[in-house]
Amino acid sequence: MSSDGVGVLPVWAGRRRTPITRDAGPETALKRSTLSTVLRFCLPLAGLLVLPLHAGAQESAAAPLTQEGRTLVLDSHAHRLVMPLPDWFSDSERAGEALPLIETEFTTNERQAVLRIRPKGENAQNWRTLYAARITLEPERPLLDYRRSTMMGYAQICQPELTGFFQLGPDEGETLAPTGFVCGAFLDRLENLAGTGEVVIMSFKRTPEGIASVYQEWRGEPFDPTDPSSWPVPTQVVETRARELQQEAQLLASGN
Repeated sequence: MSSDGVGVLPVWAGRRRTPITRDAGPETALKRSTLSTVLRFCLPLAGLLVLPLHAGAQESAAAPLTQEGRTLVLDSHAHRLVMPLPDWFSDSERAGEALPLIETEFTTNERQAVLRIRPKGENAQNWRTLYAARITLEPERPLLDYRRSTMMGYAQICQPELTGFFQLGPDEGETLAPTGFVCGAFLDRLENLAGTGEVVIMSFKRTPEGIASVYQEWRGEPFDPTDPSSWPVPTQVVETRARELQQEAQLLASGN
């Protein structure tokens, strides 16, 4: 449990799922980070029959994104997804117009919409941080199963021995705790990703008709997933963003 009250379930890394423990003594820098104390795998992916996410043919379109105060609102697929502003904004930028300060990509089909947000000037290939959201119309699908499929999708493009997951706090019924993914290095065969690693934090929301994931990714040089000091983003930033996504993001059926 961190000093701000955010509980963190540790993570498993790699295929063997052997818990990786660390010296939690006060003399270590790791002691100062909640995510760094113990790591264990918290989502049982292997051996599961995982239903695929409905990707289908995606069409690019202008993002139906607006700003309401200090939130962004995505209106799509009979839902309104309310999201906190990007965390890279300065205090003055948070008080002003957000849309001129970001790059957006929006793709959609009959079942799903995906929004990607980058800092102004960063392109789709060479970004260092990405803020994104996905709305999927799957009223019959358990939220836990959707989370497993999402995490499996990330795991399939990462070198297995450099893959890990973490969860900030326990799930409470259909309210799932923020979940993270660490990839020390992507598979070498992935031309656009080889030579980089990534950290992702994600929050999941639902209505009776739809599911949303709101997430942020940070990329950088390859790193050791079991050593958060080597990650491309400080763990304090990850924890703070996880808390914001969990507390401030809302998925509402249109008209509510």
